[in-house]
Amino acid sequence: MIKTTEDKNTLNLSSTIRNKQSQIVKRKSQISLNFERQAITDGYNFVAGVDEVGRGCLAGAVVAAACILDISKPLPEGLNDSKKLSAKKREHIAEELKQTALAYAVGQVEADEIDRINILQATKKAMQLAIENLQLKADFLLIDALELKEIPLPQKAIIKGDTVSASIAAASIIAKVYRDNLMCELGGIYPKYGFSKHAGYGTKAHFEALRKHGACPLHRKSFRGVL
Repeated sequence: MIKTTEDKNTLNLSSTIRNKQSQIVKRKSQISLNFERQAITDGYNFVAGVDEVGRGCLAGAVVAAACILDISKPLPEGLNDSKKLSAKKREHIAEELKQTALAYAVGQVEADEIDRINILQATKKAMQLAIENLQLKADFLLIDALELKEIPLPQKAIIKGDTVSASIAAASIIAKVYRDNLMCELGGIYPKYGFSKHAGYGTKAHFEALRKHGACPLHRKSFRGVL
């Protein structure tokens, strides 16, 4: 029997802590190989996760990655949607993935082509290039949100796939690390814009640089706010 208000408060606090801990465990356990294992059960051998980064940026390429995981090996600790990880954690996981994945590759479409064919088509093309660049030929695709009708392979589009599919999350990290490093290098060529800090996204500092200096060759001229 709970005899005092203090006892009740202690019990309520303990219950709240347990609930929060349970929620954290559930969030951590959302990333899995369930989709990959199902595809292998269905008879496929090389299941590639596919994701992109940089779709909403004002400058730089849109980059996609494809990754075929070795499901017999443990997943990298902390594997998750790249947006939920620190830069240091992404770098660490990306290096581990490069050692343990059966295959991985990137594809990119530059700003001038984005302006010419639009960002959706450019995203699909970057994904297609990543898939084609794989050293192992994928026979099933798990794609974050998009369908790639241009690729004659069995595939499954998963909304927010980078939060549930291990191979899509892996692709998101590889693509993010690759693109961030690329934008840091390009920042040395175009130092006025701060690409090494914001990677081409529409930050306040980026818009201020655009107002002051105008667009450079890396900018997507068709995007609002660039010109």
